[in-house]
Amino acid sequence: PRITPDLVAASPQFTNPMREREIKLRANKIPAIENLGTTQDQFDTIDLSDNEIRKLENFPLLKRVGTLLLSNNLIFRIAEDLHDALPNLHTLQLTNNSILNLNDLVPLATIPTLKRLVLLQNNVTKQPNYRLFVIKHLPQVQVLDWKKVKPKEREEAEALHKSGGMEQKAVKKKLTEEEKGKIKEAIAGAKTLDEVNRLEAQLKSGDGLASEDAMTD
Repeated sequence: PRITPDLVAASPQFTNPMREREIKLRANKIPAIENLGTTQDQFDTIDLSDNEIRKLENFPLLKRVGTLLLSNNLIFRIAEDLHDALPNLHTLQLTNNSILNLNDLVPLATIPTLKRLVLLQNNVTKQPNYRLFVIKHLPQVQVLDWKKVKPKEREEAEALHKSGGMEQKAVKKKLTEEEKGKIKEAIAGAKTLDEVNRLEAQLKSGDGLASEDAMTD
């Protein structure tokens, strides 16, 4: 189902333990973010966990939202204009999604308010120097994967960046069975023929993207 005014009205809305207004849109098999303007910017936290969202995009202007919960989706792409729509976003929970490459995280650098970021159970966390890459490219983040960023880590990230050890070259990698399964789910939820063709081609070739370092590790 899509996000509709009726779904928003029927979803649980409450004050959470942080004394913030929260709406729970989880576990609705939602394939895409849309129509969140129907929330009328009345919530501090939006919970979209346990859905089938593939792209973190298409938010209306929501000045009040500070926390997005998006665990257990299929997200592999992050829009570059999130800060324009979510100017006060400080916490982003993306556990168990499909983010693969370090460079896929760079759009989050445009969100100066982002303080807490969780990327556990994404393949990107297996990339060499993952944590130092995030610390360098997202210096505003203070807590990464539930661990506070330490001054020593910032120094290490800066040194690695200067040495050129943080470069990532995208090369082909065979898809895992889990990734194949997620692509099949994405095909089932695709809205356009072009998207179906692109996903089917990726599935047929069996290729994904990983860093060159990961291939030689």
